[in-house]
Amino acid sequence: MPVSEPDRGGRPRASLFSAMRKSDDAPREGRARGADGPRRGGALGNRWVMWLVFAALLALILQFGKGLGGRAETIPFSQFRERLRSGDILTVVVEDTEYSGKYREGRPFPFSEYRTTGPRLEENPELLEEIDSKGVVLEFRKPSRWGEMLIWYLPLIVLLAFVWYVFLRQFRSTGGPGGVLSFGKSRATLVTKEKTRKSFADVAGIEEAKEEVEEIISFLKNPRRFLRMGARIPKGVLLIGAPGTGKTLLAKAIAGEADVPFYSISGSDFVEMFVGVGASRVRDLFQQAKENSPCIIFLDEIDAVGRRRGTGLGGGHDEREQTLNAILVEMDGFESDEKVIVMAATNRPDVLDPALLRPGRFDRRIVIDLPDVRGREAILRVHGRRVRLADDVDFSRLAKATPSFSGADLENMINEAALLAVMNNRDQVTMEHMETARDKVIWGKAKRSRVLDEEERRVTAYHEAGHALLAHILPEVDKLHKVTIIPHGMFLGATMHLPKKDEYNKTRRKLMGELAMLYAGRVSEEMFCNDISTGAKNDIEQATELARRMVCDWGMSDKLGPINYAAEEEHLFLGHEIARQRQHSEGTSVEIDAEVRRIIEEALGRARKILEEHREDVRHIAEALLQYEALSAEDVDLLLKGEPLTRQPSERRARAEPARA
Repeated sequence: MPVSEPDRGGRPRASLFSAMRKSDDAPREGRARGADGPRRGGALGNRWVMWLVFAALLALILQFGKGLGGRAETIPFSQFRERLRSGDILTVVVEDTEYSGKYREGRPFPFSEYRTTGPRLEENPELLEEIDSKGVVLEFRKPSRWGEMLIWYLPLIVLLAFVWYVFLRQFRSTGGPGGVLSFGKSRATLVTKEKTRKSFADVAGIEEAKEEVEEIISFLKNPRRFLRMGARIPKGVLLIGAPGTGKTLLAKAIAGEADVPFYSISGSDFVEMFVGVGASRVRDLFQQAKENSPCIIFLDEIDAVGRRRGTGLGGGHDEREQTLNAILVEMDGFESDEKVIVMAATNRPDVLDPALLRPGRFDRRIVIDLPDVRGREAILRVHGRRVRLADDVDFSRLAKATPSFSGADLENMINEAALLAVMNNRDQVTMEHMETARDKVIWGKAKRSRVLDEEERRVTAYHEAGHALLAHILPEVDKLHKVTIIPHGMFLGATMHLPKKDEYNKTRRKLMGELAMLYAGRVSEEMFCNDISTGAKNDIEQATELARRMVCDWGMSDKLGPINYAAEEEHLFLGHEIARQRQHSEGTSVEIDAEVRRIIEEALGRARKILEEHREDVRHIAEALLQYEALSAEDVDLLLKGEPLTRQPSERRARAEPARA
């Protein structure tokens, strides 16, 4: 397949809008401990801070309002005596060492009142005589110690409370729930049936896994039924599967089906930069679970904390290993609780610590494989309930046309088909939209705006014609489904094959046919274009890897025999060995390379021989590709029989092209 630059398109806008709508409609999930408490406590705390700030403002007004008011001025005590002798003062209010009062009317002062500080009146009899001689109204006030303390110390208290409320609350929000003051608290979320809105009716394609999980739910609902038979509830259930196979979806369905508390947390939520925090969170999580037992704990992506200890370049006392030790002790220690079931999900079981996988901790392992054809059909029907489907949508045909698709891929395909129907201004999703969405998921969006000159289109057409012919002729390979020279994603052209059934083993005969089919594109370019291009890069990579695995992994070489020569794959920060050790000699490596070359040359010779015998057929397919840009298996059959295609080229180009707003 000719390779072009990768597609850099963004996420469809409708997907973002759907995610926003789901976020608004879904109920907010509280934390496992006191889900409603923080809301009421937060409201009361805000009200308490509001009243405290109001009291502080009142104290500031009482303290500084007299000095900052518009009618009173602060003057020296000597100036007060002068104005008293001149008869400008009308009243004097004495409060310990403070003097205040009013001026007489008509005096040329900018303020009508005054304030000053001087000696006590009982210690200054001359001042008292002056006040009496001038006819000034004298008034005494007794100072309040509590009022004075309130005026002077309340602002300081309010300031400290404000610092606590603002800064410590900010630290708490930065560190997540719990923040600085509760680093060791668990971040698990309590999931209920109302919050998840998932059930076993929403899970399809993994019937065996559902049956094994249903036993646990039945045990939790009616434990006496199992205890009478002497059955013991599994302490741990490990869900193993490739990404997108439905591990987390199954956990959500369990939360929806179970009538017991279901605590959900990710493995990365345990890991922090401070050593010991993860272990503390593990202990807090299991403490909550024990208080609400029987219950289920779900650890998503457990490989984030459950990796093998004592390997790689790191030490043995880091945060991750302490967290793992805490999980091991809680699951099967002296104080373990049999009423707490731990479920975990991972797509890397090979990196988990052996102590975590032994019986007594994870007693049951549930492998969730890619769905088979019946499972894919069931998954399509589940996700198809969300969209408006036309009558021509055939889920059985789509299931056969989507081999190696995971549940997430199938859901994405239906969503892409719905988006395409909206862009085409259609009221329903048709089979044509489904097939176009499938091609988009496999290859990427069709790049009809990319302009190729005639020479590039001709090379691409003959390249894909070579693939298509061998896929049609060779009986041992998967049959041709579609061939196109419309650029998709990274490819300038593509040929799609569909298996007749789900395959779990491949024979050497079929692998040799696939090698010949992979090299047919390069051979076709050489035969009909008198040159070769870089378009065969991906084909050569796949063929070389396949031939090497035939020799080293599967023992399909008569010369080297059924011996495994593959190098052990170990990651630098995970495996036991930093340097990769080879298990065979240099001479054996030379023989392996020679066998790989022999197999590839045999496949090349077979492809060249078949194309030479069917030169006219290759030319017919290539010319039809240049005219129609995309051909189905039925179109190729008509061409090889010598029958013309009845459709017009313009109709071919407009079939999958979305309408533009």
